[in-house]
This record gives sequence, structure tokens and C-alpha cells, in this order.
Amino acid sequence: MTKILDITSNESKVKKMVKELVPKGNLDLCLTCATCASGCPATGIMDMDPRKFIRMAVLGLDEDILKHPWTWICTMCKRCMEVCPMEINIPLFIYQLRTQWPREERPKGILGSCDHHVSSRGGAMGVPLEDFQFTVDDLAEECREQNGFQALKADIDREGAFFALNQNSREPVTEPDELLPLWKILHMAGADWTYYSDMWGGENYCMFLADDDAWEKIIRAQVKKIDELGCKVFINTECGHSFFAVWQGLQKFNIPHNFEFKSIIEYYAKWIKEGKLPVNSDWNTDNIKFTVQDPCNIIRKSLGDKMADDLRYVIKKVVGDDNLVEMYPNKSNNFCCGGGGGALQAGYTEPRQIYGKIKYDQIKATKAPYVITPCHNCHAQIEDLAHIHEGGYYTVHLWTLICLSMGVLGEEERTYLGPDLAEYGL
Repeated sequence: MTKILDITSNESKVKKMVKELVPKGNLDLCLTCATCASGCPATGIMDMDPRKFIRMAVLGLDEDILKHPWTWICTMCKRCMEVCPMEINIPLFIYQLRTQWPREERPKGILGSCDHHVSSRGGAMGVPLEDFQFTVDDLAEECREQNGFQALKADIDREGAFFALNQNSREPVTEPDELLPLWKILHMAGADWTYYSDMWGGENYCMFLADDDAWEKIIRAQVKKIDELGCKVFINTECGHSFFAVWQGLQKFNIPHNFEFKSIIEYYAKWIKEGKLPVNSDWNTDNIKFTVQDPCNIIRKSLGDKMADDLRYVIKKVVGDDNLVEMYPNKSNNFCCGGGGGALQAGYTEPRQIYGKIKYDQIKATKAPYVITPCHNCHAQIEDLAHIHEGGYYTVHLWTLICLSMGVLGEEERTYLGPDLAEYGL
């Protein structure tokens, strides 16, 4: 039997809160057109979608909406807002709903990563600075044993360096050899760079937790240390969410700083154009095909299609113009893969994998055996989708292919290459 809702006396506190706190958060502007729902990969999961969430708030169903776990399924990828004719800020609406959960009831994985970062003053894995220092020193010594890299520098807190590098802690903690291709690129481009010590982990799960105080504390500590070092550019690695956390945090918390904040992908393109990175696609004699995931956080949510174009410029120079096969839609209109928004840490594994099916189908439609994923969350999610569906494709970082094209990719730096490329150039 259809349930009849008595809404005549309902005054939505959620609706009022969102209107007061969220720019473009007037939910009364919703036309109920469902354009947001039609373009959202999370539509249908837990019998929910963005339009339904808005209607629940408008109708005063606060009790139902404030505890609904779909709040943590939505990745806040902003695709809904991009297509909304009234430009209602649904992602920030979801963020405000996350703030209303008692902190101890928020997903334990995201909560733990946030607290580890703050307490260790390192990264989300809670690794002490001395362990990070040991890893950097050990790997740098190893890299200097390779031909052409005898003068490579990799250090922490070197005053006066031009670049401060924002390093996701995944590499030094779980796959340290993945640091070497990045360092080699910086060395060959002649970049003067250093890591910074305080809150050195680039990821920021406090943002996904909707803990503004902790998010701000991490960004302010990073800014203070980098300004003390006198670095001119704070450069982020390929990770999308670590870029957005800083980019958005600087604005949201109005944090003064004396540096520019850039993505390394912008510099990849710049250095190739300047001839500092001698990449070429001559190695790809078999015309191996590649497709690329456009990370929501560094494209749609921040730098837009200019970043997507830089990304494609680099890829085409590395693998060949005709060997990049586009997913559709792409660039700023791309579908989220389902790995962002803290989804990988939220504990809702099956919904996350259902969310990713649209992305998986996009990838398979290209028939490309390699997916370039310049973002850690995208990388983990898309690799997971390949395992679940037996997709038969490989998920690869951009730095791997850049070094492969220059003939400097080491034997231990090929984890994500398939057998067709695993021994190429050795």
C-alpha cells in the first residue's frame, strides 16, 4: 500500500541549514526534472538518487535523510550540479549532511585515516616522519646507482628549494618503487625540489570525513612549513583528491600563502613543450592502445578542461596521437569512477563496486588494454573493477609511461605494466 506522507506541519531544519550554509543551496529552486539523477552513477543504489535526497529535504523528512548511508555513497563528484538547470549545489549539500553525523558514527575507515594523519603529523597511514625519511634516503641511494641518475637529489625540508612536493603516502608506505619514476622525471627536467616534513602526506581524508577543523589544521600546517622553507611552488603529484583538498582548502579557510599551487601534470606538459623531458612515442611500434580516466577532483571540480587538455597532450606525446582512445563522455563531463569522496575507506564495498559499473563499461567500450589513471583513488577503484569483472585491462600511472618512453624505467618500477611491456627497454 502506498504510504501517505503528512507534510503539512513539517519544517525542514536540513533545508534551512543548507540554504544558510551552501552557496546555491536553495533547494526550493529544484524543478524535479531528475537531470541530476539521470547522470549520477550512484542513482538506484540503496533506492536513492540526488533528486530524491533534495525532495526529502524540501518535504521536511529530516529524520530519514540525516541518517541515510547514501550520504557516504555519493562521491560529491559534482556531475549533478554541472547538469542541473538551476545549478543547485548538491555536492555541498551532501557534505553538510555528513557534518551532521556524530563524529564517532561516521565511517570508521575515513575516521581512522583522518585521525592517523593529524596525530602522526604525517599522512593517513600514520607513518612517523623518521620512517618516511628512511624510505626517501634509502630509495634515493638506490636510484643514484642507476645510469644517468648519479646526481639525483631527494630530500626533506631543504630550504630555498623552488618546489615543495606533495606526496601521497601510499607510495612510500606500500609501493616505494613507484616513487622512482616521479623522481626521475623531476631530475631530468632539472626541477629543484624537496619534500616538506609537517603533515607530509598529500591525501586528506579529514575533508571526506567532513571534519572542517582537522582538514584546516592539516592544510595550515603544510602552508606554514612550505612558507618557512621559502618554496615558490607547492606541486602536487598525480593524485586528484590530494590536489583538491589543498586547492579547495586554501580558498575555504582563506589561508594566506606565499607560493603557487600546481598539479605536476601541468608541469609534465610544460617540460615536454620546453624540451626538458625527451619523451617520444617511437617505442610504441605495436600501436598499443590506451584510454584515460579524467579525475573529477582535478578536472570538473577544480581546473576544468584546461587540465584535461594538458593530460591528453602528455599522453599523446608518450604513446602516440592515434593510440589514445577516448571514453565517452569525457573531460569535465566524465563519469566519476566511484572511488572518490572517501568511498574506498567508507566500508560500503558492494555499493562502491555497483557505482563503478558505468566506468567499467566505458573502459571496456574503448577496447584499450591500458587505463591511465592520474589519481590514487581512481587507480585503486578502476583496478578493483578489473579484478571483480575480470576486465583484462591494466591500470597505470602516467609517470610510468613517461619514464618508459624516455627509456629510464627501472626493472622494479613496472608493477602496473602487462606482460607486453613488463620487459620493454630493459
